[in-house]
Amino acid sequence: MSKRAAEKFLELAEVIARLRGENGCPWDKQQTHETLREFLLEECYEVLEALDERNPQKLGQELGDLLLQIMLHAQIASENGEFKLEDVIDNIKSKIIRRHPHVFGNVRVMNADEVSHNWESIKREERKPGAFLLDSVPANMPALAYSQEVQRRAAQVGFDWEDVEGVIEKLAEEIREFQRSTTMSGKEDEFGDIVFTLVNIARKSGIDAETALRQANRKFYRRFKAMENLCRKRNLSLNTLSFAEQNALWEEAKKIVDSSNQGDEHT
Repeated sequence: MSKRAAEKFLELAEVIARLRGENGCPWDKQQTHETLREFLLEECYEVLEALDERNPQKLGQELGDLLLQIMLHAQIASENGEFKLEDVIDNIKSKIIRRHPHVFGNVRVMNADEVSHNWESIKREERKPGAFLLDSVPANMPALAYSQEVQRRAAQVGFDWEDVEGVIEKLAEEIREFQRSTTMSGKEDEFGDIVFTLVNIARKSGIDAETALRQANRKFYRRFKAMENLCRKRNLSLNTLSFAEQNALWEEAKKIVDSSNQGDEHT
Protein backbone atom coordinates (compact mmCIF):
# COMPACT_ATOMS: atom_id res chain seq x y z
CA MET A 1 0.00 0.00 0.00
CA SER A 2 1.30 3.42 -0.91
CA LYS A 3 1.74 6.11 1.74
CA ARG A 4 -1.11 8.10 0.17
CA ALA A 5 -3.45 5.08 0.28
CA ALA A 6 -2.59 4.50 3.95
CA GLU A 7 -3.33 8.15 4.71
CA LYS A 8 -6.68 7.93 2.89
CA PHE A 9 -7.58 4.80 4.85
CA LEU A 10 -6.91 6.58 8.15
CA GLU A 11 -8.92 9.56 6.98
CA LEU A 12 -11.85 7.27 6.21
CA ALA A 13 -11.63 5.70 9.67
CA GLU A 14 -11.76 9.17 11.19
CA VAL A 15 -14.80 10.08 9.06
CA ILE A 16 -16.65 6.94 10.21
CA ALA A 17 -15.79 7.66 13.85
CA ARG A 18 -17.12 11.21 13.45
CA LEU A 19 -20.37 9.93 11.92
CA ARG A 20 -20.87 7.80 15.04
CA GLY A 21 -19.62 10.50 17.41
CA GLU A 22 -21.50 12.85 19.72
CA ASN A 23 -22.21 15.42 17.01
CA GLY A 24 -22.44 12.89 14.20
CA CYS A 25 -25.27 11.65 12.03
CA PRO A 26 -28.43 10.53 13.89
CA TRP A 27 -29.01 7.67 11.43
CA ASP A 28 -25.44 6.35 11.62
CA LYS A 29 -25.44 6.59 15.40
CA GLN A 30 -28.55 4.37 15.58
CA GLN A 31 -27.05 1.53 13.56
CA THR A 32 -26.01 -1.80 15.06
CA HIS A 33 -24.45 -4.97 13.68
CA GLU A 34 -27.97 -6.32 13.21
CA THR A 35 -29.50 -3.29 11.47
CA LEU A 36 -26.63 -3.14 8.98
CA ARG A 37 -26.98 -6.78 7.87
CA GLU A 38 -29.27 -6.04 4.91
CA PHE A 39 -27.02 -3.21 3.69
CA LEU A 40 -23.91 -5.40 3.86
CA LEU A 41 -25.62 -8.09 1.79
CA GLU A 42 -26.93 -5.53 -0.70
CA GLU A 43 -23.47 -4.04 -1.21
CA CYS A 44 -21.98 -7.51 -1.77
CA TYR A 45 -24.51 -8.16 -4.53
CA GLU A 46 -23.81 -4.79 -6.12
CA VAL A 47 -20.10 -5.63 -6.21
CA LEU A 48 -20.96 -8.93 -7.92
CA GLU A 49 -23.14 -7.08 -10.43
CA ALA A 50 -20.26 -4.74 -11.29
CA LEU A 51 -18.01 -7.77 -11.78
CA ASP A 52 -20.59 -9.44 -14.02
CA GLU A 53 -20.85 -6.26 -16.08
CA ARG A 54 -17.03 -6.04 -16.31
CA ASN A 55 -17.39 -2.37 -15.38
CA PRO A 56 -14.20 -1.23 -13.58
CA GLN A 57 -15.53 2.24 -12.78
CA LYS A 58 -18.67 0.82 -11.18
CA LEU A 59 -16.59 -1.84 -9.42
CA GLY A 60 -14.41 0.83 -7.82
CA GLN A 61 -17.49 2.65 -6.53
CA GLU A 62 -19.18 -0.49 -5.23
CA LEU A 63 -16.02 -1.67 -3.46
CA GLY A 64 -16.02 1.69 -1.69
CA ASP A 65 -19.62 1.14 -0.57
CA LEU A 66 -18.68 -2.33 0.68
CA LEU A 67 -15.66 -0.92 2.53
CA LEU A 68 -18.00 1.56 4.23
CA GLN A 69 -20.00 -1.33 5.67
CA ILE A 70 -16.84 -3.01 6.95
CA MET A 71 -15.65 0.21 8.55
CA LEU A 72 -19.03 0.81 10.19
CA HIS A 73 -19.06 -2.67 11.72
CA ALA A 74 -15.49 -2.20 12.96
CA GLN A 75 -16.39 1.18 14.51
CA ILE A 76 -19.47 -0.25 16.23
CA ALA A 77 -17.42 -3.17 17.56
CA SER A 78 -14.78 -0.77 18.88
CA GLU A 79 -17.41 1.29 20.68
CA ASN A 80 -18.86 -1.90 22.21
CA GLY A 81 -15.45 -3.13 23.34
CA GLU A 82 -15.66 -6.19 21.05
CA PHE A 83 -12.64 -5.57 18.84
CA LYS A 84 -10.89 -2.74 17.02
CA LEU A 85 -10.18 -2.01 13.37
CA GLU A 86 -6.53 -2.86 13.89
CA ASP A 87 -7.59 -6.29 15.21
CA VAL A 88 -9.48 -6.93 11.97
CA ILE A 89 -6.40 -5.99 9.94
CA ASP A 90 -4.02 -8.00 12.14
CA ASN A 91 -6.24 -11.08 11.97
CA ILE A 92 -6.49 -11.15 8.19
CA LYS A 93 -2.80 -10.30 7.78
CA SER A 94 -1.80 -13.18 10.06
CA LYS A 95 -4.15 -15.56 8.26
CA ILE A 96 -2.78 -14.63 4.83
CA ILE A 97 0.83 -15.10 5.97
CA ARG A 98 0.01 -18.40 7.71
CA ARG A 99 -1.79 -19.79 4.66
CA HIS A 100 0.94 -18.73 2.20
CA PRO A 101 4.04 -20.51 3.53
CA HIS A 102 5.30 -20.73 -0.07
CA VAL A 103 5.55 -16.92 -0.07
CA PHE A 104 6.35 -16.08 3.55
CA GLY A 105 8.07 -19.34 4.53
CA ASN A 106 10.22 -22.11 3.10
CA VAL A 107 7.52 -24.28 1.48
CA ARG A 108 7.99 -24.92 -2.25
CA VAL A 109 5.08 -25.32 -4.68
CA MET A 110 5.00 -26.13 -8.37
CA ASN A 111 1.59 -24.74 -9.36
CA ALA A 112 -1.74 -23.31 -8.20
CA ASP A 113 -3.13 -26.80 -7.48
CA GLU A 114 -0.42 -27.37 -4.89
CA VAL A 115 -1.19 -23.97 -3.37
CA SER A 116 -4.88 -24.96 -3.02
CA HIS A 117 -3.94 -28.31 -1.49
CA ASN A 118 -1.67 -26.65 1.08
CA TRP A 119 -4.32 -24.02 1.81
CA GLU A 120 -6.90 -26.67 2.67
CA SER A 121 -4.40 -28.61 4.79
CA ILE A 122 -3.64 -25.48 6.81
CA LYS A 123 -7.36 -24.76 7.22
CA ARG A 124 -7.90 -28.27 8.59
CA GLU A 125 -5.13 -27.71 11.15
CA GLU A 126 -6.80 -24.46 12.21
CA ARG A 127 -10.14 -26.10 13.01
CA LYS A 128 -11.01 -26.58 16.63
CA PRO A 129 -10.79 -30.15 17.96
CA GLY A 130 -14.04 -31.98 17.38
CA ALA A 131 -15.27 -29.54 14.72
CA PHE A 132 -17.16 -31.08 11.82
CA LEU A 133 -15.98 -30.54 8.26
CA LEU A 134 -19.03 -28.60 7.09
CA ASP A 135 -19.63 -26.58 10.27
CA SER A 136 -17.71 -23.52 9.12
CA VAL A 137 -19.68 -23.11 5.88
CA PRO A 138 -21.98 -20.10 6.52
CA ALA A 139 -25.59 -21.33 6.57
CA ASN A 140 -26.81 -17.96 5.23
CA MET A 141 -24.87 -18.26 1.98
CA PRO A 142 -27.00 -18.27 -1.19
CA ALA A 143 -28.25 -21.84 -1.65
CA LEU A 144 -26.30 -22.52 -4.84
CA ALA A 145 -23.03 -21.24 -3.39
CA TYR A 146 -23.60 -23.18 -0.17
CA SER A 147 -24.31 -26.36 -2.11
CA GLN A 148 -21.14 -25.98 -4.16
CA GLU A 149 -19.00 -25.34 -1.09
CA VAL A 150 -20.27 -28.30 0.97
CA GLN A 151 -19.80 -30.57 -2.05
CA ARG A 152 -16.27 -29.23 -2.55
CA ARG A 153 -15.36 -29.92 1.06
CA ALA A 154 -16.79 -33.43 0.91
CA ALA A 155 -14.74 -34.07 -2.23
CA GLN A 156 -11.56 -33.09 -0.37
CA VAL A 157 -11.89 -36.20 1.79
CA GLY A 158 -12.63 -38.41 -1.20
CA PHE A 159 -16.44 -38.38 -1.08
CA ASP A 160 -16.91 -37.57 -4.75
CA TRP A 161 -17.85 -39.05 -8.09
CA GLU A 162 -14.95 -40.34 -10.16
CA ASP A 163 -15.96 -38.29 -13.19
CA VAL A 164 -18.69 -35.91 -14.33
CA GLU A 165 -20.37 -38.60 -16.44
CA GLY A 166 -21.44 -40.40 -13.28
CA VAL A 167 -23.04 -37.22 -11.97
CA ILE A 168 -24.89 -36.70 -15.26
CA GLU A 169 -26.30 -40.22 -14.97
CA LYS A 170 -27.37 -39.34 -11.43
CA LEU A 171 -29.11 -36.24 -12.78
CA ALA A 172 -31.16 -38.38 -15.17
CA GLU A 173 -32.12 -40.61 -12.24
CA GLU A 174 -33.19 -37.60 -10.14
CA ILE A 175 -35.30 -36.25 -13.02
CA ARG A 176 -37.09 -39.61 -13.33
CA GLU A 177 -37.77 -39.58 -9.59
CA PHE A 178 -39.19 -36.06 -9.91
CA GLN A 179 -41.48 -37.20 -12.72
CA ARG A 180 -42.72 -40.17 -10.66
CA SER A 181 -43.43 -38.06 -7.58
CA THR A 182 -47.16 -37.53 -6.97
CA THR A 183 -47.22 -35.03 -4.09
CA MET A 184 -46.13 -31.41 -3.88
CA SER A 185 -43.79 -32.10 -0.96
CA GLY A 186 -42.33 -35.05 -2.86
CA LYS A 187 -41.79 -32.97 -5.99
CA GLU A 188 -40.16 -30.21 -3.95
CA ASP A 189 -37.80 -32.73 -2.38
CA GLU A 190 -36.90 -34.30 -5.72
CA PHE A 191 -36.47 -30.89 -7.34
CA GLY A 192 -33.96 -30.00 -4.62
CA ASP A 193 -32.05 -33.17 -5.47
CA ILE A 194 -32.02 -32.15 -9.14
CA VAL A 195 -30.59 -28.71 -8.37
CA PHE A 196 -28.05 -30.22 -5.95
CA THR A 197 -26.90 -32.61 -8.67
CA LEU A 198 -26.68 -29.80 -11.23
CA VAL A 199 -24.44 -27.91 -8.82
CA ASN A 200 -22.27 -31.01 -8.55
CA ILE A 201 -21.96 -31.11 -12.35
CA ALA A 202 -20.97 -27.44 -12.34
CA ARG A 203 -18.36 -27.99 -9.63
CA LYS A 204 -16.77 -30.93 -11.39
CA SER A 205 -16.76 -28.93 -14.65
CA GLY A 206 -14.98 -25.97 -13.04
CA ILE A 207 -18.10 -23.77 -13.24
CA ASP A 208 -19.30 -21.55 -10.40
CA ALA A 209 -23.03 -22.34 -10.20
CA GLU A 210 -23.97 -19.01 -8.62
CA THR A 211 -22.17 -17.04 -11.32
CA ALA A 212 -23.59 -19.19 -14.11
CA LEU A 213 -27.16 -18.68 -12.89
CA ARG A 214 -26.66 -14.93 -12.46
CA GLN A 215 -25.42 -14.76 -16.05
CA ALA A 216 -28.41 -16.79 -17.25
CA ASN A 217 -30.76 -14.46 -15.34
CA ARG A 218 -29.16 -11.40 -16.89
CA LYS A 219 -29.34 -12.96 -20.35
CA PHE A 220 -33.05 -13.68 -19.89
CA TYR A 221 -33.62 -10.12 -18.64
CA ARG A 222 -31.92 -8.58 -21.69
CA ARG A 223 -33.80 -10.81 -24.15
CA PHE A 224 -37.20 -10.32 -22.51
CA LYS A 225 -36.63 -6.57 -22.41
CA ALA A 226 -35.84 -6.71 -26.14
CA MET A 227 -39.14 -8.55 -26.69
CA GLU A 228 -40.99 -5.75 -24.94
CA ASN A 229 -39.18 -3.14 -27.02
CA LEU A 230 -40.18 -4.94 -30.23
CA CYS A 231 -43.80 -4.98 -29.06
CA ARG A 232 -43.73 -1.26 -28.32
CA LYS A 233 -42.26 -0.45 -31.74
CA ARG A 234 -44.99 -2.52 -33.41
CA ASN A 235 -47.85 -1.39 -31.14
CA LEU A 236 -48.34 -4.94 -29.91
CA SER A 237 -49.41 -6.10 -26.47
CA LEU A 238 -47.21 -8.96 -25.29
CA ASN A 239 -49.89 -10.55 -23.12
CA THR A 240 -52.35 -10.81 -26.04
CA LEU A 241 -49.95 -12.74 -28.29
CA SER A 242 -50.20 -16.49 -28.59
CA PHE A 243 -47.38 -18.58 -27.23
CA ALA A 244 -46.22 -19.32 -30.78
CA GLU A 245 -46.14 -15.59 -31.54
CA GLN A 246 -44.32 -14.87 -28.29
CA ASN A 247 -41.79 -17.59 -29.05
CA ALA A 248 -41.15 -16.16 -32.52
CA LEU A 249 -40.64 -12.76 -30.93
CA TRP A 250 -38.26 -14.35 -28.40
CA GLU A 251 -36.12 -15.80 -31.19
CA GLU A 252 -36.00 -12.39 -32.86
CA ALA A 253 -35.03 -10.74 -29.58
CA LYS A 254 -32.30 -13.33 -29.03
CA LYS A 255 -30.68 -12.44 -32.34
CA ILE A 256 -30.82 -8.72 -31.54
CA VAL A 257 -29.34 -9.10 -28.05
CA ASP A 258 -26.72 -11.68 -29.02
CA SER A 259 -25.62 -9.55 -31.97
CA SER A 260 -25.32 -6.51 -29.69
CA ASN A 261 -23.25 -8.50 -27.18
CA GLN A 262 -20.87 -9.66 -29.90
CA GLY A 263 -20.43 -6.07 -30.96
CA ASP A 264 -19.60 -5.06 -27.40
CA GLU A 265 -16.97 -7.81 -27.17
CA HIS A 266 -15.15 -6.42 -30.22
CA THR A 267 -15.13 -2.77 -29.07
